Amino acid sequence: MKQLGGKSALVAGMLAAIAASVCCVGPLVLFVLGIGGAWASNMTALEPYRPIFICLTLLFLGWAFRKLYLVSQICTPGTPCADPRKVKQQRIIFWVVTALIFGLLAVPRLALLFY
Repeated sequence: MKQLGGKSALVAGMLAAIAASVCCVGPLVLFVLGIGGAWASNMTALEPYRPIFICLTLLFLGWAFRKLYLVSQICTPGTPCADPRKVKQQRIIFWVVTALIFGLLAVPRLALLFY
C-alpha cells in the first residue's frame, strides 16, 4: 500500500476543511449571491459532523508538515525532493493552503458579521 505523501496530505486536508465549513459557507455564498429560501437552511445538516472534519483537517495538515519539515527524505538525483527549489515551492504551497484552510474554518465565526 502506498503511503500518503505531502501533496496528498495537503489535498486531503483541504477537502476535509471544505467539508467542515460547507454547512456555513454554502448558505453564506448563496446569501451573498442573492439566492435565498428555506431550502438553504437544509445545508446545515452537516453541522454535527463539523468537529470530526476539523480534526481530520488538522491531522492531515500535521501529516503534511511532518513530511515537509520533520522527516528527512532520502532522495536520488533527478527526483523532485532532490531539488531545493521544488522543496521550497512545496513549503510555500503548504503555507498558502494552510492559510486558506484556516480561513475556511473561520467562516462560521465570520458569517455572523454578514447576518
